Amino acid sequence: MSTIFRPYTVRSLTIPNRVWMAAMCQYSALPEGELTGVPTDWHFAHLAARATGGAGLIITEATAVSPEGRISPYDLGIWNGTQAEGFRRITAFLKSQGAVPGIQLAHAGRKASTERTWVDRGAPISPESPYGWTPVAPSATAFKEGMTTPEELTVEQIGAIAREFSDAARRALDAGFEVVEVHGAHGYLIHQFLSPVSNRRTDAYGGDFEGRTRFAKEVVKAVRAVWPEDLPVFFRVSATDWLQENDDERIGWTAQETVRLTKELGVLGVDLFDVSSGGSVPDAKIPAGPDYQVPYAQRVRDEAGMPVAAVGLITEPDQAEAIVASGRADAVLLGRELLRDPYWARHAAKALGADITAPVQYHRA
Repeated sequence: MSTIFRPYTVRSLTIPNRVWMAAMCQYSALPEGELTGVPTDWHFAHLAARATGGAGLIITEATAVSPEGRISPYDLGIWNGTQAEGFRRITAFLKSQGAVPGIQLAHAGRKASTERTWVDRGAPISPESPYGWTPVAPSATAFKEGMTTPEELTVEQIGAIAREFSDAARRALDAGFEVVEVHGAHGYLIHQFLSPVSNRRTDAYGGDFEGRTRFAKEVVKAVRAVWPEDLPVFFRVSATDWLQENDDERIGWTAQETVRLTKELGVLGVDLFDVSSGGSVPDAKIPAGPDYQVPYAQRVRDEAGMPVAAVGLITEPDQAEAIVASGRADAVLLGRELLRDPYWARHAAKALGADITAPVQYHRA
């Protein structure tokens, strides 16, 4: 049997296969009013199509734990009950198709208050503009030239954000999600604390490895404390800032630190790491190639002894099968390829000679 179409069990949850949908921002929620951040018909159609298409785990886009945690005013949120209620129709449908619903909880930090990617290429929205606000970050350093300089978080504010992650996880459970993923990658707030490029603090949340990883650990503890013991917590990590690999004199987050962090977060209750890269340094040179992030996932699996999912430029059934069958990762997460082909999993199953259950409505196909 094809390896990527074998079930994957984590805690008490069994995911029907190892072809999973990665979180992808849609920038399609309302930016104001009572329905701010609430999933719309677009989100239902977008996520439901991948469930009928055969993906075993469907992870929502980065869903903000607070209004200030959105990367754009059009992001999904789960900081109130109305938003949680809006997800219930989606999670119920995903489950009806045999897929597992997952949610990625996020805070964008200094990358927040930007336009949709198809409007001015995601240009920053100033705090004085409609829908704009002043971002927050570990340090008062803008992500790049032209972006708003964030306010440096106080220790009290850092604790409040960890509690917002916890509160969001409670709401996600109530909304029907079975996997919660903490977004600690791509230059979002948790990654901003991890990376020396963005974390210039001299208190307990900065400086050495222990200081820079403190916030990530506090968020994981806060989420794990409210998430059921029998359900899994995932963590998305950027394995490297791509500075060391490019002989850049700047000091960034490294693959060695990722291995150490994943070991420590595993002890705190993270069950699987979604291993990506980059996002903290806007001008970092990131090489393209069919396996460019997979070696980092494999390193976490081999050296930290933690389960991992590989993501990035995985497009072909044979490629995905080889990654999992060879033990480089436990599952694959597909992003853009599932945008191009919502039924990728069904097409892959046919190509690999695997059986995959189709919706009853499609049995004549």
